Amino acid sequence: MVDHLANTEINSQRIAAVENCFGASGQPLAVPGRVLLGEGILTKECRKKPKPRIFFLFNDILVYGSIVINKRKYNSQHIIPLEDVTLETLPDTLQMKNRWMIKTSKKSFVVSAASLTERKEWISHLEECIRHLLTKTGRQPSTEHAAPWIPDKATDICMRCTQTKFSTLTRRHHCRKCGFVVCADCSRQRFLMPRLSPKPLRVCNLCYRQLLAEKKKEAEVDHRQPEPIRSDIAGYEPSSGDDSDKSDDDKADQWPADTEFYTSEVSWSSFHS
Repeated sequence: MVDHLANTEINSQRIAAVENCFGASGQPLAVPGRVLLGEGILTKECRKKPKPRIFFLFNDILVYGSIVINKRKYNSQHIIPLEDVTLETLPDTLQMKNRWMIKTSKKSFVVSAASLTERKEWISHLEECIRHLLTKTGRQPSTEHAAPWIPDKATDICMRCTQTKFSTLTRRHHCRKCGFVVCADCSRQRFLMPRLSPKPLRVCNLCYRQLLAEKKKEAEVDHRQPEPIRSDIAGYEPSSGDDSDKSDDDKADQWPADTEFYTSEVSWSSFHS
């Protein structure tokens, strides 16, 4: 499919349409050899609640963003190199069906498709692209993944001390290492994790102790080892904006109130041939 669509006018038009929808807030997506293989709306499990997101599958990257006006305007563009991606199928919950996790070294999150068929299509096409890229580069599948954030509503108390009860005055925080929902007292420490951010990030007390122990061990070994191969695509940042929970949750999505994502007969995803 990639060879068939590469360097065709229809592929160039499809990519240009995606760039136009993101506008100046997005990054250029047209590069030689890149093919847009599919697109669709998936529900992404965000910090406060599940939200619709538009996803575009290319042969080398996965792009997603917030929906302002469907098929016309998107923002909060995020770009994920596929060779850094691994997938994990998850069971249904009361809120989300047909779920799976997209895991990368910088960010991991849960999405769901409108139907089991669409989930199978997404996973099949993603895995095929990942296999092709890894074969081409000779790399092994990624084994280091960022922890997905546990949604705020999953707990009313701190998941570390199990004593502090959250309220409008007692805020929830997330450990960037384990993804647990924790109170301020249990997450006062910051630790530099270059894989996730150039700045020190909030971590819970348990993870802080573990990270310090790991750092001490690393200091004792020979540092003259070869640098690991970077997974970032040349010229690309992980996203065109802050990929934090705030950017995911504070946007006002234009979404039809009467649309039932899981029960509608509408197909929310399509793949090109």
